[in-house]
Amino acid sequence: MKTTLSVIKADIGSIAGHIKPSKALVESVTGCIDKELGKMVTDFYVGSTGDDVAILFCHQHGEDCQELHKLAWDAFICGTETAKGQGLYGAGQDLLSDAFSGNVKGLGPAVAEMEIDERKAEPFLLFTADKTDPGAYNLPLYLSFADPMHCSGLILSPKISEGFKFVIMDVAHTEEDRIIELNTPEDIYDIAALLRDNERFVVSEIYSRATGAQAVAASTTRLHNIAGTYTGKDDPVLLVRCQGDFPATGEVLSPYSIGHYVAGFMRGSHTGPLMPAKMNCSISYFDGPPVVSAVGFCVHNGKLTEPVDCFDHAYWDYIRDKVSQKACAMREQGFSGPAMLHYSELEYGGIVEKMKNLDKKFSC
Repeated sequence: MKTTLSVIKADIGSIAGHIKPSKALVESVTGCIDKELGKMVTDFYVGSTGDDVAILFCHQHGEDCQELHKLAWDAFICGTETAKGQGLYGAGQDLLSDAFSGNVKGLGPAVAEMEIDERKAEPFLLFTADKTDPGAYNLPLYLSFADPMHCSGLILSPKISEGFKFVIMDVAHTEEDRIIELNTPEDIYDIAALLRDNERFVVSEIYSRATGAQAVAASTTRLHNIAGTYTGKDDPVLLVRCQGDFPATGEVLSPYSIGHYVAGFMRGSHTGPLMPAKMNCSISYFDGPPVVSAVGFCVHNGKLTEPVDCFDHAYWDYIRDKVSQKACAMREQGFSGPAMLHYSELEYGGIVEKMKNLDKKFSC
């Protein structure tokens, strides 16, 4: 049976700044989609990470379905109206258009989709991140699909040992999608050379070389490329199929124990460690730290099991302590050096104007 998994996420309003959407807002989004259950969609899940609301759809209409994207857009509009009614901060922040134009891609929300042939058992993970950009997934995906230090299946499983095809997008090329396809293990150094630059090159898809089946779909939208100015961080989403011909669930989760440094944090303009957070978590310290949630499901005949919180385990409490220490160490450096992003990546325009004014005052 062919099933399409579509996840669409947006910041449409939050309590007390960039903390968390209200219960009423999430209920508004959920209620809008629930009306289409059994019609447009076979199943769905709504959750939040930081101040973003994510909708996971199961349906049979393939990728880029206009009606499905319209349903998500309408649900976000409904949630925005609730946010406005409650006086929430940033109501409708990620909706960069006044009207739907056939596809939510390019309108603000983060989108990841893949159409799959369901296996007898179809486990997959939904990752949703806040206060960071799509490049935050580069290192974990590389380690899970190309490094036997995290994916022992590359040594132990014959099919996984055949490697994977990485589709990598140049997100700085805004005129049209510019991609490159590279294979592991032979292109592993070329893949590493690209993925070290999280702000320009981003993994968009990964496929099994043994079967050709898609394992990964990731969002690649960068909001400042759409809006031309700061409207919020990109807050990416990611779908990863697990087990069998793909890395095991534990191998996909393993790299998140690093708490690797990513772009984001306060005003989207700093560097901070990515913290594995529980489902429906909030944001706190310095509008951060950057967080990622992992929700596990099985899907069968287009129906989802109940969600499992993959980071709700005592082990991850230890990792969160480690990440907190890394966050404090970086924040002690304030605005200096790598603690703040390079000028080309700063999301707020004020410092750009400041530097222009200061440049006029230099003398030779």
